[in-house]
Amino acid sequence: MFTGASAGIGHATARLFAREGAAVVVAARREDELEALVDAIKKEGGQALAVTGDVSDEHFAKKLVERTIERFGQLDIAFNNAGILGAMGPVPDMSLADWNQVITTNLTGAFLAAKYQLPAMLASGGGSLIFTSTFVGYTAGMPGMAAYAASKAGLIGLTQVLACEYGPLNVRVNALLPGGTDTAAAREFASTPDEQAFVANLHAMKRIAKPEEIAQSALYLASDASSFTTGSALLVDGGVSINRV
Repeated sequence: MFTGASAGIGHATARLFAREGAAVVVAARREDELEALVDAIKKEGGQALAVTGDVSDEHFAKKLVERTIERFGQLDIAFNNAGILGAMGPVPDMSLADWNQVITTNLTGAFLAAKYQLPAMLASGGGSLIFTSTFVGYTAGMPGMAAYAASKAGLIGLTQVLACEYGPLNVRVNALLPGGTDTAAAREFASTPDEQAFVANLHAMKRIAKPEEIAQSALYLASDASSFTTGSALLVDGGVSINRV
């Protein structure tokens, strides 16, 4: 199951998992983009189902799991990747509505997802639950990004608690922390060539990631290759957290 799958990291990850043999359920708000993704997966011989909705809606979170079970019989992996950058600026200038929109989508949406995904995983004997967080608010503070940083840092706390609660029940829970990645949100944050060059230079590798590179790390966390990994905040950030030059 992949949320935020209509573009970017979610899109690339769903395609990678399908190529690796997983039956995938893709979710996002944009129906046309989801259906195009499903068509592409099926043309490559994969199995896929699209479910359109908003992750901040509890009814959608429940329906997404129900549709997964109806179509494929069980839920083994959930990649909760949906998120927004939201309004940026100093906290005194931020409206409560703007703050709530980011927290509700990025953090409450993840809580609602886990609320319904975890029982489904337990019913099938275990699974891997993954949240997309970020280095922002974890290893670096970036001006103007208070709501985004708070929501994404909250995912790490949620990850750690769920890992402790469900580790004995064979459910692993991890957070994936990408660095700068070539997505629509990244282009919104850095829209000019000069801004994009500045962001790339923040990374030790002096570039940002392709979504397909982040997808490979999600595959690791979902697979048996990470069978003793839970409660982690896995940095896949091109060295942005350690670079000082």
